This record gives sequence, C-alpha cells and structure tokens, in this order.
Amino acid sequence: MESMFSKNRPDWAALLDRKVADYLPDLKYTHDEPLARHTSFRIGGPAARMAFPTSCEQLVLLMGFAEECGVTPLLLGNGTNLLVADEGLDTLVLQTGEGLNRISLDGETIIADAGVSLARLGVFAWQHSLTGLEFAHGIPGSLGGGVVMNAGAYGGELKDVLTEVTALFPDGVRTLRGEELALGYRRSLFTDHPEAVVLRARLALQSGSAEQIKARMDELAAKRRASQPLELPSAGSTFKRPEGYFAAALIDQCGLKGTRVGGAEVSRKHAGFIVNVGGAKCADVLALIQKVQDTVFTATGVTLEPEVKIIQ
Repeated sequence: MESMFSKNRPDWAALLDRKVADYLPDLKYTHDEPLARHTSFRIGGPAARMAFPTSCEQLVLLMGFAEECGVTPLLLGNGTNLLVADEGLDTLVLQTGEGLNRISLDGETIIADAGVSLARLGVFAWQHSLTGLEFAHGIPGSLGGGVVMNAGAYGGELKDVLTEVTALFPDGVRTLRGEELALGYRRSLFTDHPEAVVLRARLALQSGSAEQIKARMDELAAKRRASQPLELPSAGSTFKRPEGYFAAALIDQCGLKGTRVGGAEVSRKHAGFIVNVGGAKCADVLALIQKVQDTVFTATGVTLEPEVKIIQ
C-alpha cells in the first residue's frame, strides 16, 4: 500500500526546521519521535518531525508552514483511534492533545479546544451541573477526533450537543453549524474532507443535578470496566457497527475470541476489541483484522469495516 505521505517534498524536513527555528523558537518540536508513546495501542514507529502547538494560532501557523514546505501533516489528539505503521511516518505530526486544551463556559454552552479530552469535558460539565455529556466521559480521545468521527456511546453522541465547529480549511478558517457539519454514524463533514483541521467547538448542554450527572457517569464507567478490556492497550472498538448487526456479536459467534497474531489478540473480554497483549506490531494487527473480516464474511456474509484509522 502506498503511503499517504509519499508525495511529500524530499527536503521538507530541513525547510520546516528552519521555519520553526525562525518563527516558533519556543515550540516543543522533536525529531524521530516514537509514535508508540503517543497512541493508545502503544504501536507505531518514529515520526520524522513532531510538533506540540499550545494554541490554535500556533496550529494554524504550522499548517501554513507545512503547505509551504510541501509536507502533508498528520493531526494527532490523544492517539486513541489510530494504528500507525511500524516503520514510522515520513511526515510532520501535530500533537494537539497536550497544548490545545482550553475550556470556557458561556451560560450552558461549553467552548473547548480540539485537544481537550472527552473525559475532561465530561468532568467539566458535571462540575458545572450541566447534563448531556455523561456518555462521553469514558470515551478515550480528544474533542477534535470526536467531532471528526461523531463519537458516541451508550445511546449518546456528540451530534446531540454539538452546535458549532471552527476549523481550518485550505482557504482559511471557517465556522460551521448545524447541518453543515453532516454528522452521522461515525462520520462528519471532516471524514470527507481530511484536509480540514478542527480547532475548537461549542457544545450546548442543559442544567441538571450534579449528583444525578455523577451517578450516571459512574454507572457508565462501571459498565465499561465490566465489559471492555481497559487493562490492555487498544484503539477502542476495532470495527464499525454493520447495519442490522453488532460487530462484537458476529466475531464472538465465529469463535474468534482469543485469536492471536503475534502480540495482537481478539479480546477474550469483548470481541469487538483487538488488544496489544505485548509487543504487538502494526503488521500483527492488520493481519488479525483481515483474519476476522474474512472469517466473519465467510460465515455470515457480513462485511466488517474497520473503525480504527490505519496510518501508513
């Protein structure tokens, strides 16, 4: 498979190094950064360059530098839904989870940067007696990634509360609202336009009882601990829900729990998860995904589509 970064200009890294040194000398900016340190799967080789912007303004500036230097950047929030190539990525990775983390309140509306974790958003809402984000508290990942995939769980999804998204497009910064966001099951306008970068979002909630909000969050957390392999590295649910079925149930029915390729295993606790039981490589996970897809299709005729984003 051809890398999505194969069209990068050969000397992009040297050009970018000079721009960062000249215009962003205080930016945290690393060479050959192991991506296994920044993904929940604990898988991934080195990124040629990695930057850690601390404001939307810095992120916009870095995106401009990337275009000028001929490199296609990869945006990385908390790295919770990614499977990264073992050989690493010859590109610039922009890590937003550390620095783009501002949250503010406007009445019953939360305004948050793309790097804010969904877990932190849920806690912030509870602390201000706002209901509507209880489902998000246990979802690993950042708001930016959550917007792109319309993250959801236990009957709730960001679509229910998301009212406005500010994003950087090739022609500039734009603010999108309502139907413009094209929110659907695990998709949005941004899944069709990967060149766009979410900067911040507004979430409209409702006043509620802090005690009841916390109780609901605790209830959902207990369900997750009981049913999901949270003790092992993974990228969350490996497959999207096929229409009319549940991926985990199909995988379980095919007797695939515990199936292993190298260090990758179909979780014995929840068949919808592939977990890293120790030293798993990207190639292991890809081979196991293919084995699960083939087995389920042969047995049921149902095609399983990966939910995890594969970066090579």
